[in-house]
Amino acid sequence: MVTENNMLSQNAGNLIEYTVSEISGALKRSVEDRFGYVRIRAELSGVKRVSSGHCYFALKDESAVLDGVMWRGNVSRLSFVPEDGLEVVCSGKLTTYAARSKYQMVVDAMEPAGAGALMALLEERKKKLATEGLFDRSRKISIPFLPQKIGVVTSPTGAVIRDILHRLSDRFPSNVIVWPVLVQGEGAAEQVAQAIAGFNAMADSEQPDVLIVARGGGSVEDLWAFNEEKVVRAVAASHIPLISAVGHETDTTLIDYAADLRAPTPTAAAEKAVPVKADLEFSIADLARRLSIYKIKMFEDRRQNLKALARALPSPKDILGIQSQKLDDLAERLPKALLSATRQKSIYLNRLVGGLGVGKLKQTVIFYQDRLKSSSERLHPVFKRMLDERRERTIVSGRMLDNLSYHRVLDRGYAVVKDTNGRIVRDHKELEAGKKGQILLSSGNVEFVVTDDRLATDDTKTVKSKTKGNDKRTQLKKTPDTKTDTKTDTQGSLF
Repeated sequence: MVTENNMLSQNAGNLIEYTVSEISGALKRSVEDRFGYVRIRAELSGVKRVSSGHCYFALKDESAVLDGVMWRGNVSRLSFVPEDGLEVVCSGKLTTYAARSKYQMVVDAMEPAGAGALMALLEERKKKLATEGLFDRSRKISIPFLPQKIGVVTSPTGAVIRDILHRLSDRFPSNVIVWPVLVQGEGAAEQVAQAIAGFNAMADSEQPDVLIVARGGGSVEDLWAFNEEKVVRAVAASHIPLISAVGHETDTTLIDYAADLRAPTPTAAAEKAVPVKADLEFSIADLARRLSIYKIKMFEDRRQNLKALARALPSPKDILGIQSQKLDDLAERLPKALLSATRQKSIYLNRLVGGLGVGKLKQTVIFYQDRLKSSSERLHPVFKRMLDERRERTIVSGRMLDNLSYHRVLDRGYAVVKDTNGRIVRDHKELEAGKKGQILLSSGNVEFVVTDDRLATDDTKTVKSKTKGNDKRTQLKKTPDTKTDTKTDTQGSLF
């Protein structure tokens, strides 16, 4: 009986033997032959861009996941940026990746799965940016009325820049600076954001007064670069007033909400940026004409008012006539008034002269002489008595000063000891060996030098004194601080 194991062993001996590379190549050919070119609808997940420019991602639905790769050349042709969660339709071929034993899809083309997917992503991004306050009206900057320099961010080869330049030339020729960028496809969003930041980074003297970000019309995919988050943030961060002019009137992008002003078309943006020069000239001429008319009318009104006021005033003859009559009256009264005043002054002067007679003057002089003599007779004894009192007080004060002088103390046998600085020595402890000083006596002064500061058995100190050039030894009695020695206490109290 042939067992199952024996049968398997016989069949295994008949199988073809493959290497790993051979079986991987066979699988690769089978998959590519069976699924040469396919179109798959799925949701993107794990989107990753590498430095080489290739894009790796996963395509998934509710129950399966398929790895995908898109080479750099195809990525650059995309009209949008692949993101996680975006539903797309991918076209390409299935193949295997032998190095990791997996199969994958090499995507040649990718597009959003209908406008609904992009609009859902757009609405989600709009809510996110609005929550951050990038669309607040408080951030808006007013557009200058007459900009001297205008910056334009757009493609340098399209019809948009020609329309803008032509419209600006028709309305009000201005200095235009064009920053060329891609407006669609790979790298467009980065270039637009860099252009806006570049204008804002210019020196103040070179910066434009207003910016226009413009592009022609197109599908949602074509305009997707202007919905990118980096572009919206660059627009919101611009301190130069910015006008968005992307697409046609029905097209709306996220930078329209972040811009300071939205124009339905690039041509309309040029119209909003500058006024019509002819209209300004007409307005200025009309204002000048109206000003001239108003000036003439104002002068005429003032003239009429002045005439009306002049009619209400009295005539100059009436005003001057009354005053002239008053002047004549005063001129007639003036001589009489002068004569009357002269008579009164003469009478007053004669009265004063009569009071200045020689006899009256003599009487006045005698009167004041008597007063002076009487005052002098009274003053002399008073002055003598005051001098006597002052002399007596001075004599008494001199006697008291002489009695209290320390010279009288020296006359009674006391002496004053001073150090080299002239200060009085009050304690024997201040007399140290080698110290010099001076002794003041009633008969004169004696200089001394202390040779020994030790106390002797008889309570004395020995000093070396010098009087009138002769050296001699002198002993100073150290008097104990007791109540029996009254002279030492008295000396201490005096000084």
